[in-house]
Amino acid sequence: MASRTPPLTRHVVSINDLTNQEIEGIFDIAQRYLDELGDPNLDYRIAQSTDVGSKFILATLFYEPSTRTRLSFESAMLRLGGEIITSDDPAASSAKKGESLADTIRVISNYSDIIVIRHPRDGAAKLAAEYSPIPIINGGDGAHEHPTQTLCDLFTLTKKGKRTENNKKPRRLEGMKVAISGDLKGSRTIHSFVYALARFGAIIEPMPAAGMELPAHVDRRLREEFQSRTIAKNAQSGDDQIDVLYVTSDKPHQQSLFAGPEVVDYGVAIQKKVDAVYVTRFQKERYSEEKQAPYLKIDAKFMKDARYADASVMHPLPRVDELDVDLDTDRRAVYFQQAAYGVPIRMALITMLLNLKNKSLQKFNDGFAKPTYFVYRQPIDRGVRCINKNCISHEPSEQQYVANKFFVVPDTQPHGFRLRCLYCETDIEETATRDFVVTDTTKHTYTRGLEALHHAAPDKIKHLVICESETDAQKHGFRLNPGKVAKAS
Repeated sequence: MASRTPPLTRHVVSINDLTNQEIEGIFDIAQRYLDELGDPNLDYRIAQSTDVGSKFILATLFYEPSTRTRLSFESAMLRLGGEIITSDDPAASSAKKGESLADTIRVISNYSDIIVIRHPRDGAAKLAAEYSPIPIINGGDGAHEHPTQTLCDLFTLTKKGKRTENNKKPRRLEGMKVAISGDLKGSRTIHSFVYALARFGAIIEPMPAAGMELPAHVDRRLREEFQSRTIAKNAQSGDDQIDVLYVTSDKPHQQSLFAGPEVVDYGVAIQKKVDAVYVTRFQKERYSEEKQAPYLKIDAKFMKDARYADASVMHPLPRVDELDVDLDTDRRAVYFQQAAYGVPIRMALITMLLNLKNKSLQKFNDGFAKPTYFVYRQPIDRGVRCINKNCISHEPSEQQYVANKFFVVPDTQPHGFRLRCLYCETDIEETATRDFVVTDTTKHTYTRGLEALHHAAPDKIKHLVICESETDAQKHGFRLNPGKVAKAS
């Protein structure tokens, strides 16, 4: 019988909440469900149900439209033998009355055992997790992340294409070359996807539409935390679509600044044929202006290039005009199978998060990845704010429940650190007009840089507030503490 209470409440807000080993464990469980419950005529489709999740309830809380994510989660729970309750129209919920997300989560957690949330604000899933005693799964939050879509994408990559050892073992992600086309800036799916590809050692080829390149903080994390080095395209290749490659070294992936030489055969990386082309639509809902830049269309003509001869064509769907329907019958098109894998993958994730007791499926013993950075918190009405205006911390209805929370991340800036919003993970860096200082509200003094946060006693942290500049600190009556000027680290 299934256990009613998981030993620990685990949340999946980001793909980085899961270790590589856990992701591979999810794939193992998903494959077991396909083997046991799959359609004998369609090897990517779940066609039967089990009772392993009986007596459990999944709540789907969607503040944005969804077809695949919501229905595949609901199908997954029903296939596990559980029940579902759903709210897929904010206009018909208490959000219309002004209820905060924090309050909504605390109420719904009494009605269900696990919650899937989709929300237009970046970082909303993180806020939900802070107020939930039951597991929260991020079904997409603004332009931040969509981790469960990435699980489906990675699983698809391991299932398609050439196999190893006489086709007995799944395809390895390491060394796989994936070209990513379209809106890389506004697509939350892409942000989760590139993090995971880098962590597994894949080669990433961005093919962004003009002005829709990867956000600066995503690019930076790929290079500094996941040890991906950008290399210029081969000028002799004649390929005008790809400007750079992200190539990940063989070093262990850990959240720290990378330093030292990297041994990568750049020539091989550039010349290697593409294993998959991942296509994304223009995320018009993420932009205030509706004008769209010229957009690369993936069609039969594009796929005739020899580089894509054996490349799987993927798309998280829905598509608009960026992927030609004529490719639907192409042997390389896998996007409908990719969508179908959403059911076994989400069954596997629910199995893990609810700690369903089935010996053949129990694969998680090592725990989630843990943050390695110091976390600083200050009141929402004081000091530095997140610079991402779509962050949940800027939502008026949440002001009583959020704080200015930041990871203090090692940096190469003069004072050695930068801030990263805990909710939406946008980086806040020092600039010509932003030069962080730490103010002490008990002594009315300030210290240059962020190093003072690391040396403060735990009972003193609450009295320290980060300001954007000395001018800002002086405007509020603080004076420089000359005896504690932070030195470069």
